[in-house]
Amino acid sequence: MIIGMCGRVGAGKETLTQFLRDKGFIYFETFKLINEELQKKGMEITRKNQQDLADRLRKEQGVGVLMKMFLNKMEPGKNYIIDSLRNTGEAVFLKEAVKDFVLIGVDAPQKARFERILRRNKSSDPKTWEDFLKMDERDNFDVNDPMGQQTGKLIEMAHFVIVNEGDLAGSVKQIEEIYKNIGEKLENK
Repeated sequence: MIIGMCGRVGAGKETLTQFLRDKGFIYFETFKLINEELQKKGMEITRKNQQDLADRLRKEQGVGVLMKMFLNKMEPGKNYIIDSLRNTGEAVFLKEAVKDFVLIGVDAPQKARFERILRRNKSSDPKTWEDFLKMDERDNFDVNDPMGQQTGKLIEMAHFVIVNEGDLAGSVKQIEEIYKNIGEKLENK
């Protein structure tokens, strides 16, 4: 099984991915592929460079290019979490390529997400509210580029959505319920 993860920056996907890792899922992040390519090209690893390169790869090699790269690294018969899907075409590609694919979206209010990214202090994250809003707008849906970032649309098409606006216990309860539903789905096949 492959569980695809999508969510706006700072929404709290880490809690879900850790829960699934604890259940034996192998974690894979799409931006690791992008970072490898950036390093090969001698480019700085920034969110903008990651987005630009991913968008360009989709344009040049098709919308499923990153998912093909991921599938080539997979071991058959294992369960995977693929984190950071950013384009609806990636989810469609996986749905067509993989028998057991589930898309889970994670969302949270804008202000809460900004506060979280300030706390986590990743070098690629924006440091000001204005920069956060610019990044969030592009990440949500790049209307000028169908091969670009479409996190908002991905969340809309997700099989399950976690709204991460409360405490950790509330998020874990949502995750446990989703995991139970996924297990039932697999049992009924």
